[in-house]
Amino acid sequence: MRTLRLVTSLAVAGLLAGAVAMIATPASAATAAFSVTNNWGSGYQGQVTVTNDTSAPISGWRVEFDLPAGTTISQSWNAQQVTSGNHHTFSNVSWNGTLAAGASTSFGFLVNGSGTPVNCTVNGNSVNCAGGAPPTTPPPTTPPPTTPPPTTPPPTTPPPTTGTPVERYGQLRVCGTTMCDRNGSRVRLRGVSSMWLNWETAPYAENLSALTWMRDNWNLQVIRAAMGVEPAGAYLSDPGRARAQVETIINNAVTAGVYVIVDWHAHEAQNNQSQAVAFFGDLARRYGHLPNVIWEPWNEPLQFSWTGVIKPYHQAVVSAIRAADPDNIVVLGTPTWSQDVDAAAASPVSGTNLMYTLHFYSCTHGASLRAKGDAAIRAGLALFVTEWGASNADGGLDGRACLPEAQSWIDWMTSNGISWTAWKLDVGTDTTNLLSPGAPVTGGWTNYLHGHAPFVVANMR
Repeated sequence: MRTLRLVTSLAVAGLLAGAVAMIATPASAATAAFSVTNNWGSGYQGQVTVTNDTSAPISGWRVEFDLPAGTTISQSWNAQQVTSGNHHTFSNVSWNGTLAAGASTSFGFLVNGSGTPVNCTVNGNSVNCAGGAPPTTPPPTTPPPTTPPPTTPPPTTPPPTTGTPVERYGQLRVCGTTMCDRNGSRVRLRGVSSMWLNWETAPYAENLSALTWMRDNWNLQVIRAAMGVEPAGAYLSDPGRARAQVETIINNAVTAGVYVIVDWHAHEAQNNQSQAVAFFGDLARRYGHLPNVIWEPWNEPLQFSWTGVIKPYHQAVVSAIRAADPDNIVVLGTPTWSQDVDAAAASPVSGTNLMYTLHFYSCTHGASLRAKGDAAIRAGLALFVTEWGASNADGGLDGRACLPEAQSWIDWMTSNGISWTAWKLDVGTDTTNLLSPGAPVTGGWTNYLHGHAPFVVANMR
């Protein structure tokens, strides 16, 4: 019988920041590396990377460890989890069990408490939970491919790593089905969306200190200003207040050197096309010369005809924007709450630097919606996920998070070079509220992360 040897890499974000132990092990034994990568006070995020260190393929793996009393795992992804008391067992799922020689896969988990793994085993063989220097960047997972890579990918020259996002990338443009910087190198922005500005509990999105803190601590590169349009207190009933909120966010983004999405957050925007044309035309005249601004003229159209209703609306608003701003990216909403990107791909809007919106909530949307995205990409559309959550489509009223499916979405966006902003920067009980009660308006939220926030922040970094 052939002997299999696995190397398990534990990258666990805990309270022991910077601690790395080097443990010598026999050549035939499994080894483990423990390091601190992320911590928010009341808990941390862990990651285990399983590597086939043999010269032949293997099929199936199982990792087990104990956590001290009082420390629990609340969520996990990319593995099947079984918990018995303080003992946790993780085994492969269908797509990551077979590993070629030298290949790796990883799974992650969220921990409540500060205890870290002990009594670790891989396929029944004891390993040391602390040992070996961790990788400098998280090892990639290996989900099954969903689309072939583009035949003519943009240049992959590494972008500068210093300065603000806008200093690094400058004027953005659409290049094929992806986004590129001023030098033609591929760019993928990650950030967060505000709450509906008319309903936010505090002006988190309008605070410059909070924005710079997210930039420096979360690696935020883009913020989305979700300006409510139709409800009471939103733009149509109080345009002065709504416009002031958006312009504050734009000006703060310029100061902080991050990108900003100006979002007409409406579901039936066709009923107010003239107001949208006037709004975007005016802002384009005053802010269209900046490289920071991205326009989003219709957040989530309902189940309207693309060719009969939504596309003509976009043509009118894009025309108003282009009269003053010839080059900033415009992201176009698609039918059925911005899901039917395949319908838009069948009859795209004419113009340059146009992208299309795809929204998902991982407890509700899965592989079938990604298939729509794949079809749109094959047809040549550039996608931007301007809103997503690891929750049900209602934003997580039940408080539940579906992190394994959210991870599948993250992997899909990464493999396709898709930028994203996660829903939503506010306090509340919904899964998608990023902040917990007491979070200061000015930032410093390490101990105030709520719901899917640890997962979102970990994937921005």
